[in-house]
Amino acid sequence: MVLTHPTIVDGWFREISPQWPGQAMSLKVRQILHVEQSKYQDVLIFESETYGNVLVLDGAIQVTERDEFSYQEMISHLPLASHPNPKKVLVIGGGDGGVVREALKHDTVEQVVLCDIDEAVIRLSKIYLPHMASIYEDKRVTVFIGDGFQFLKDHTESYDVIITDSSDPVGPAHTLFEKPYFQLLHDALREGGAIATQGECLWLHLPLIKELNTFTKTLFPVVEYAYTTIPTYPSGQIGFVLCSKDPQRNMRVPVREVPNCKYWNKEIHQAAFTLPEFGRIKLAEDKDIQPLLGKQLSANAKTSKVLLLGSGYVAQPAADFIIRSPANELTIACRTLETAQKLAGDLPRTSAISLDVNNTEALEAAVAAHDVVVSLIPYTYHATVIKAAIKGKTHVVTTSYVSAAMRELDAEAKEAGIIVMNEIGLDPGIDHLYAVKTISEVHAKGGKIKEFLSYCGGLPAPAAASNPLGYKFSWSSRGVLLALLNNASFYAGGQKKDVSGKELMSHAASYYISPAYAFVAYPNRDSTPFKEFYNIPEAETIVRGTLRYQGFPEFIAALVKLGYMSEIPTEWLSKEMTWAQVTQKATGAADDSESALIAKVKELVTFPSASEESRIISGLKWIGLFSQKEVVVPKGSPINLLDTLCGRLESLMKYAPGEQDFVMLQHKFVVEWKDGSVDTITSTLEDYGSPLVGGYSSMAKLVGVPCGIAVQFVIDGKINTPGVHAPYNEELCAPLREALEAEGITMTERVL
Repeated sequence: MVLTHPTIVDGWFREISPQWPGQAMSLKVRQILHVEQSKYQDVLIFESETYGNVLVLDGAIQVTERDEFSYQEMISHLPLASHPNPKKVLVIGGGDGGVVREALKHDTVEQVVLCDIDEAVIRLSKIYLPHMASIYEDKRVTVFIGDGFQFLKDHTESYDVIITDSSDPVGPAHTLFEKPYFQLLHDALREGGAIATQGECLWLHLPLIKELNTFTKTLFPVVEYAYTTIPTYPSGQIGFVLCSKDPQRNMRVPVREVPNCKYWNKEIHQAAFTLPEFGRIKLAEDKDIQPLLGKQLSANAKTSKVLLLGSGYVAQPAADFIIRSPANELTIACRTLETAQKLAGDLPRTSAISLDVNNTEALEAAVAAHDVVVSLIPYTYHATVIKAAIKGKTHVVTTSYVSAAMRELDAEAKEAGIIVMNEIGLDPGIDHLYAVKTISEVHAKGGKIKEFLSYCGGLPAPAAASNPLGYKFSWSSRGVLLALLNNASFYAGGQKKDVSGKELMSHAASYYISPAYAFVAYPNRDSTPFKEFYNIPEAETIVRGTLRYQGFPEFIAALVKLGYMSEIPTEWLSKEMTWAQVTQKATGAADDSESALIAKVKELVTFPSASEESRIISGLKWIGLFSQKEVVVPKGSPINLLDTLCGRLESLMKYAPGEQDFVMLQHKFVVEWKDGSVDTITSTLEDYGSPLVGGYSSMAKLVGVPCGIAVQFVIDGKINTPGVHAPYNEELCAPLREALEAEGITMTERVL
């Protein structure tokens, strides 16, 4: 079995985390030794090219064989070597054994208790880090697997020194950096006892360090901060919070030698407390003298308040872009506060609120309190949001097509003096910007657009297209499936063609873009207005459509025939039913046995070939539609088969860590020039999502970034005409394109 891990790409491990934004430690990997999801965390162990074996927990380096001694020696000997007679030592965390090893170097120490919540760290360290974990055989060592908080509560006034070897303050570990935990440490110490805790990095976490320094002084008479250097920790430095219950203790001066050290000595012990001036003055006087980077807000600058509705797949890149300007303040609103808070994360000048857009009064109040509202919720709510924005005189940005209901609000938007900018994502969005570019250039040279074909697909990268549909969800599953039921209209050879939603998949056909991909394409919605929108009255063929991998349309067509794509309320659907029972009821099969269900499928669905029949039936079985064991989870309001199927597919067809999505967008123009010659011009965007933990998917980036650009354009007055708009003219498209290309996003033209 070949081991893989999402943090390892092209043979390099990358330590990417919001704890140290904009930077990452990278190590070349010789081989992956172990991957495991323990009860508490993701565990990765690999052999590096230059640092030996490396232990990584939740994507962050904990230990490397080459430099671990720096951290282990300093967090241990700073409190132990300055204590006159440490006998009982408690280590919280540190399951790799490094701190225990160092504590045992003190001849006064009679007992070391290690308390770690995750047995996997101890177990795996014994195998892959034996030079650290072999000390568990020492008779002075006792290991307790469990919660450190509870252990401290149960052992008051018990230890001379307590060392907390914790991970960074993310998730549950955040509580290890709060006052209640330090109170427990205080109470578990004997008289004159001392503590040391992992104290983060001066270069990255100075406000947190100041906070720790401040509240620990309310608990201990002696509080110090020291640091060490270690190449593989963020910014090459890590600090320690040191406290003592003895008011006379000088923790800066060691009172004994410690044998067999590679980093610690008496001189470096004392030097570790001498902080660089930016750190010293922050802790001593609470002054921040670090350089200010990037754009700074001038004293008289006007701030802009932006309300972002929604927390879906594309919201993060939009939020990140909006908050780049120091003049912008962002509010993220979701139905549940927890979801909004998760998206807001550590973004500066960003707050989270709970908001139900069905609550008109609350929606109007929230919208009116902001300068711009970004609506990334389902398109059916956009008209409601725009009405609230008209009332509150707030500008609006959406990535969705302008619906009839939205267009009807144009006059009211103009009267209110607000801009409602739409269709500024990927498709629609980027496709408009580059279609308009090529068309404008052709017209400027006297040419005519005879045919315009535009197809876009958001797909899993080929390596991740591992299910029978060749598809995974990078945006709303309901939106994806509903789009497959849209009626379509287009021009072909000068004639208007109409296709009903029920027949849409039967119109899918092979479409060549590159020999690397087997695409099929089908028309999407109504392409006919684009003769006017794009100013191409001369075009005889106009088709805007969707790309999928080969085999997808036939599978969806089968689901339509079986009734699973229906939004009709289904009163009989209950959580007591198995999927087989639901399929029997939906199709009218004789009974819920697999053979009866398959027979009914063959009766209802027309398969193009025997091989396709076998493939599609196997796929239906993979989804679980014939299962007599698995019980359905009814979805929808009211409950219906489409939403219930969406819930099922979302669990089966989500991206695994490290898997990439893929976007292909291509325009094809058949151009007739003034001299009668004909060229075929293509404009293509081929983009893959980031495989790295925390990286953007391609779909999220290509929708969210254009949206963020449009928001900033509205704020800056670069888009300043009131009314309901979409980017259909070169005057509007050109500056948006320029901003997009500054972000590394573009379409490439070729003449075939």
